[in-house]
Amino acid sequence: MYNWRKMSQEQRDDLLKHRKTQYLPWHSPPHRDGGGARFHITAACYEHRSIIGASFKRMADFEKKLNSVLAENNNYIYAWVVLPNHYHCLVKTKDILFLLKRLGTIHGRSSFDWNGEENLRGRQIWCNALETAIKSEKHFWSSLNYIHNNPVRHRYVKKWGEWPYSSANIYLDTCGKVNAEKIWKKYPIDGYGDDWDPPGM
Repeated sequence: MYNWRKMSQEQRDDLLKHRKTQYLPWHSPPHRDGGGARFHITAACYEHRSIIGASFKRMADFEKKLNSVLAENNNYIYAWVVLPNHYHCLVKTKDILFLLKRLGTIHGRSSFDWNGEENLRGRQIWCNALETAIKSEKHFWSSLNYIHNNPVRHRYVKKWGEWPYSSANIYLDTCGKVNAEKIWKKYPIDGYGDDWDPPGM
């Protein structure tokens, strides 16, 4: 996601040339329509700053707004987590492009509100959301495990259930701890997300 800063000018020019010839957005992830498909969606605060996590109230309010948008238009929510500087969700949707547009709307509104609260008008808060189509059952369950394990991965808590801004406790209550442990062992997250951001961020 953040390789641009590590690239030489020649690498940047080559990448932009490729994106232009493929009719892809120059500086944001390309989006695809996938009617009725399952997607792992993630979005991060610009430069991974902990802007969502400025207060417990902000995190709780954002979690509520995120889930409201995710639930629109008969989308099905399998998992979500909100952290101080990014979020993840796993959903089934008939219109991924519309869902991404709605997520862009809450990004815009939250940017306006939070910059107003902190007297920082013009500050960039969000990077565009990125969706990944789920390719298999293994990919689905590994994604679900990754999402629920994210607060542990980033060292905010030691156990899934300790993080309040997540669907982990709902999942554990519904699935049962024994079943959840079997799914964790059957669909490990080995290397999943390693190239996105370091665990300590």
